[in-house]
Amino acid sequence: MARFAAIDIGSNAMRLRVVDADRQEDGRSLEPVEIATSRASVRLGHDVFLSGVLRPAVVSAAVAALQDFKRVMDDAKVDAYRAVATSAMREAENADALVSRAAREAGLKIEIIEGVEEARLVQLAVTRRVRLGDRRALLLDIGGGSTELSLIEAGDVRASQSLPVGTVRMLEAFLERDAAVDAGHAELAEEFVERVFADAFDEFARAAPEVIVATGGTIDTLAALCPRPGEERPTIDVAKARALLGELQRLTVKERMARYGLREDRADTIIPATVILLHVARWLDRDSIVVPGTGLRDGVLEDLADRHFARQSGAEEAVLRACLRLGRRYKFDERHGAHVMRLATTLFDDLIKLHGLSPRDRLLLRASALLHDVGDFIRYEGHHKHSAYIVQHSDVMGMTPDERAIVACVVRYHRKSFPDPSHPGFRELDRDDRARVRALASLLRIADALDREHRQKIKGVSASVLGGTLRLELDSERRHALETWTVTRKAELFRAVFDLGLEIVERA
Repeated sequence: MARFAAIDIGSNAMRLRVVDADRQEDGRSLEPVEIATSRASVRLGHDVFLSGVLRPAVVSAAVAALQDFKRVMDDAKVDAYRAVATSAMREAENADALVSRAAREAGLKIEIIEGVEEARLVQLAVTRRVRLGDRRALLLDIGGGSTELSLIEAGDVRASQSLPVGTVRMLEAFLERDAAVDAGHAELAEEFVERVFADAFDEFARAAPEVIVATGGTIDTLAALCPRPGEERPTIDVAKARALLGELQRLTVKERMARYGLREDRADTIIPATVILLHVARWLDRDSIVVPGTGLRDGVLEDLADRHFARQSGAEEAVLRACLRLGRRYKFDERHGAHVMRLATTLFDDLIKLHGLSPRDRLLLRASALLHDVGDFIRYEGHHKHSAYIVQHSDVMGMTPDERAIVACVVRYHRKSFPDPSHPGFRELDRDDRARVRALASLLRIADALDREHRQKIKGVSASVLGGTLRLELDSERRHALETWTVTRKAELFRAVFDLGLEIVERA
């Protein structure tokens, strides 16, 4: 049993949840026990979606809320926490002002996550709560500033996209917050949603999802107002939601609050949320939408628990599947990438006492090995730089931007020049991450050299350190003079990083 806290710094509000979590012997999640919860009505999106910046007063209000959250966390004595910020903070020009003040005045580290990470965490929460089986499902997470779409099939994310359409963004741009919604404003909102979703429709519609699963605070409210009876899970009846929208549009915010018992910051955002939801239901011809009552905070808590209880395999495989999809998009040499990944993983595991890197670093090495030659799609000459560019500018679900920057550098240095602080990308890393890149790149260079001809001549390798020498024992039944010669040359970075000589022997 361990205690975790999740802070969701959204565009419409800020939320804290503290739970006790545990795992069964087979690794499956037990239902978390809620210890504390808190909410602060700080609407970051109001400023950002109009002006692109956070006003000082809003920053101060957010810091005060975070200080309150921190007191709750300290009283609860949490073992680990994660504070994530989404769309409004992604777009705010002065987001660093809130990040730095949160660290200084509240003692909390804020992580501004990308849309693809937001989608991954929501997907993690949903798949732990809803039994989807082999059904294709569209996950629809409607937030204040963005909407995340994820296509789930057999428990795996097949596609994901973050769209710049959310309840607060639409409210500020197209609706009058305190007034009823006339026909003109309603039409503006409908056309905006249609335009933003247009590019995503083809990809997701072709997959023909069998069920829509929607998340978000306003969505939970809609499920209570428009329930579909007889369902195992709370479910929105689309016909009821359509009728409700008409009623809501005729009312002012205060009238909605009085008639339906809504908070003010829910009474004004419920209309844009319903417009988005009905658009997706009409697009996929669905008359009901499942609402699991979970979301980003729950995904953060599941992720924290997975890491704490060392349940890494599922998360790691999800990252590697995302890397595989990226490689296939650029028609990479999949057999070579997979083989180099296996060799690099063996080197990492055999030499763990030497390099002292973490299990997460092991995953970054595996991802780097899989994608190191993806830049061949652009041009073989300089392909290491092209590979780094592709990795740096692609969404890889399950990998943070900082981790993606490390992988891009490891890929960059799998051949040619050594890591150099004058190089863009490497220059932006901190000292610890630069050390990681040097160590991981040195292992990748050797693994890549062992498959110099992309013919998998070297079936396996084992590594050990004897005195001041790295001893590589090769398993091969074919001539491999070129591979041996290439390893000798490409081990120079390893020698520089670990101050070891090199010996290559054949496995008996």
